[in-house]
Amino acid sequence: MSLQWTLIATFLYAEIAVLVLLLLPFIPPSTWQRFFKSRFFKALGSQANLYFTVFFVILVLFFLDSIREMHKYSVGKQREEEHGHLDVEVQQSMRLFRAQRNFYIAGFALFLSLVIRRLVILISAQAVVLARAEASMKQAQSATEAAERLRKEQEQRVIEAEDAAENQGNVAREMQEKEIQKLKEELKNAKEEFSHVQINFKAMKEQAESNSRAYDELLKENTKLQKQLEIASGESGDKKSD
Repeated sequence: MSLQWTLIATFLYAEIAVLVLLLLPFIPPSTWQRFFKSRFFKALGSQANLYFTVFFVILVLFFLDSIREMHKYSVGKQREEEHGHLDVEVQQSMRLFRAQRNFYIAGFALFLSLVIRRLVILISAQAVVLARAEASMKQAQSATEAAERLRKEQEQRVIEAEDAAENQGNVAREMQEKEIQKLKEELKNAKEEFSHVQINFKAMKEQAESNSRAYDELLKENTKLQKQLEIASGESGDKKSD
């Protein structure tokens, strides 16, 4: 294997290792988000898009070159089979095998680079959604407690106002009734606010559960892709051993 294909194969193995790390279930998205936001990763990420684009173009060129070699050696092998030269035919078969091996290496490296990039974006988005959901749940809980305290205070004020109204004259009674009506309206508004807070809390909880299910489906899909990669790598290894 030439130097450039050795480097590409090494990059493919590194991609597999990174993909396995990203798919580990016991590492939460928040941990990866802290790593992505670290100074070390930011120092690398400042030029990451440029490096990714350049390396992606290089992989595409090697991938196209492997396709060209496969076509060239396939045609050459057919010609040698027609002429019946065994040594030349074996040599052409070896070259065709190398071209096919390079095709699989470049193809999988190209594919995994896109998978890893997309997976990093989804993990970051999932971490942001979880953080927002947690903050919203805390905010909703705080608002619920405040609304509950306000409701109790308003009820206490209504009770006190009703007791005071019983001991006053008609004029004072009318004033107290107005105050009671006002307090009842405030209590009604507080209850409505409390109801809205509960509805928003439920909606945020459902959204967080939906995002969690989507993330689990993504993990299953990438696990399936990894198994397919292992099967394809095994088939390539069998061809090489033959």
